[in-house]
Amino acid sequence: MRTVRDEDGTVYVLRKESGESSLVEDPETGERRHLPNEELEPVDGESPLATASRAVPEAVRAVVTATHDERALGLLLEIDARGPVDVRSLMGYDLCESDLHGLLAEFRAAGLVVETDVAGARGYETTELASTGLDALVAER
Repeated sequence: MRTVRDEDGTVYVLRKESGESSLVEDPETGERRHLPNEELEPVDGESPLATASRAVPEAVRAVVTATHDERALGLLLEIDARGPVDVRSLMGYDLCESDLHGLLAEFRAAGLVVETDVAGARGYETTELASTGLDALVAER
């Protein structure tokens, strides 16, 4: 399995290669088709597994990859549900200060939260990317 690109720049997962054509799959649509080998070029530096993950919407991928355990996911859900939340309030959860700041840094780096002012204190709120991803994961929101 490899990641390839056609002449139009569309990225595929190469499923099967033969002498003249290859079976490719569009990871976003799941569509499989045969394309001539001369129309395909390898995409260097992109894992075919990372390419295959594009079947999952971007917002959901961002949430899933940034929340490494249930506590992290719960924290993101709480920030999203409560709106902008000051850091002091977030310290009320079962996280030590360094764990909390580490998770918030990961969320910021993933584009899931932004720092904001909450009644004159530093706080955080979720981004549209986070809210969209969480909405897709939670059945009744």
